[in-house]
Amino acid sequence: MDAQVWWAFFAASWIISLSPGSAAVLSLGHGLAYGVRKTSVTIVGMGLGLSLVLLVAGAGVGALLLASSLAFTIVKVLGAAYLIWLGWKQWRSPVMLDVLTDEATQVPSVKSKLPGARERFATGFLTNATNPKGIVFMVAVLPQFIDPHRPLWLQLALLLVTSVAIEMVVMHGYAFLASRAQRWLSSARARRTQNRVFGGVLMAMGGALLMVKRAAG
Repeated sequence: MDAQVWWAFFAASWIISLSPGSAAVLSLGHGLAYGVRKTSVTIVGMGLGLSLVLLVAGAGVGALLLASSLAFTIVKVLGAAYLIWLGWKQWRSPVMLDVLTDEATQVPSVKSKLPGARERFATGFLTNATNPKGIVFMVAVLPQFIDPHRPLWLQLALLLVTSVAIEMVVMHGYAFLASRAQRWLSSARARRTQNRVFGGVLMAMGGALLMVKRAAG
């Protein structure tokens, strides 16, 4: 792969990762609720999900999904249903008083109930892996950066590492920014509002995903 081609993909990956989407919303929501360190597990899951999408698209399975109306519809409905379920779960997520009190104010802090590491990882993975919009985008974008006269898998590996590394940095940035807002959103009422805002956005994204159309063949 030529250097200028890689730099073009590098720039495109930053734009893709920084653009609003379900992964960004999830990073913000988990960062605000659980802090950066615990959100890292979610983000690692996102990275693995993105890797799967990139490999699927690069291997040509993504093109098959675009060509098959039934296959694309199944993936689309599953992805939309997952986002709607995730949003509903976030909407109804309970908040609980921490048993520890702030040393300065002696006021109990409030936090959202923390899911286990496996659940956070699975949530991140499925958020990216079940998103057909990601597959559609990769099928459209990847061919522009792949030289058909050079080994495919070596090029895919380089593009995968680049894309996932940028995704990890950006999502940790979102989580960090959200975690800085914890001190201003520490009441039970504020956390409940936060859950409903992020939950509502995820459900809206799930609904919008149902409107995604298969490319005309």
